[in-house]
Amino acid sequence: MEPWGVICCLLLVLLVVTAALSNALVLICFISCPDIRGQVPGLFTLNLTLCNLLMAVINMPLTLVGVVHGHQPGGEGLCRVVGFLETFLTSNSMLSMAALSIDRWVAVVFPLSYHSKMRFQDASVIVLYSWIHSLAFPTVALGLSWIGFHQVYGSCTLYNSQPEEEASFLVFIVLFHLLSFLLSFLVLCVTYLQVLKVARSHCRRIDVITMQTLVLLVDLHPSVKQRCLEEQKRRRQRATKKISTFIGTFLFCFSPYVITRLLEISSSTPISSHWGLISRCLAYSKALLDPFVYCLLRKQYRTCCQDMVNKLLKRRSTNSSAQRINSYVGNLVRTTEQ
Repeated sequence: MEPWGVICCLLLVLLVVTAALSNALVLICFISCPDIRGQVPGLFTLNLTLCNLLMAVINMPLTLVGVVHGHQPGGEGLCRVVGFLETFLTSNSMLSMAALSIDRWVAVVFPLSYHSKMRFQDASVIVLYSWIHSLAFPTVALGLSWIGFHQVYGSCTLYNSQPEEEASFLVFIVLFHLLSFLLSFLVLCVTYLQVLKVARSHCRRIDVITMQTLVLLVDLHPSVKQRCLEEQKRRRQRATKKISTFIGTFLFCFSPYVITRLLEISSSTPISSHWGLISRCLAYSKALLDPFVYCLLRKQYRTCCQDMVNKLLKRRSTNSSAQRINSYVGNLVRTTEQ
């Protein structure tokens, strides 16, 4: 294998391990923490986590096998199933991110009526729609035999091997990316920009109150005033950083692969297998980033992880104490018998 292939294989192994572990940790937090399960966004997070976890344990390893051997893993039937799953999981994860952005938009723009506008029933309907939407395209592709092993990407995906169907396949691919990638991206932009607008408005109000307070409290130590001003600056930047992370990671991971697929089928320019694997790995990396972007860096999930670790350590310390006591009693009994 060429050095480039070795590097791609190592990168895929790293993606598989880290994505599987991080998404499994999010799933464990969801199962073990009632506070997380009791929140409406938890349904969207659960749907996104399951998609990423299945991608990490099924599609990524089989892509690794395809890159190593240079041909499809298993038979034609397995390749079609894997391609179906990849198309479904990718589209479903994109729509789940859009659903999370809608939830946050409702929570920030309509805070007083959030619980009436976004109930568990409403979230279930949105998740059901994302499943139906995501199943439609791979089902059509499977029926038209447009799923197969693509040598450029080293994976089983949407692929047309019949030249007479190029026009139909082009329309299908364009529609698929318009109604998955572009639709989700537009929803992310519209909702998060509205959230940012409201957040900046709240920050301006808080800044006015803070400055008025600092003017009135003239006896404050200069260091206290400096900390207040620094907190103002951090507050203004916090929302911008979060929203930039949500939209930026989405674009960074998915847009190279989507653009490459569209260029591949709409022009006669050959796509390098090196770039194809890079774009595929970038799309896979979203499954690694999502647990940290949406879950593990939040205080609620950090607290849940700390509680689980504390319980585990306490249980171990209790077991070790019991073993020491039993050992001591056993030695004492044997000494008495002697």
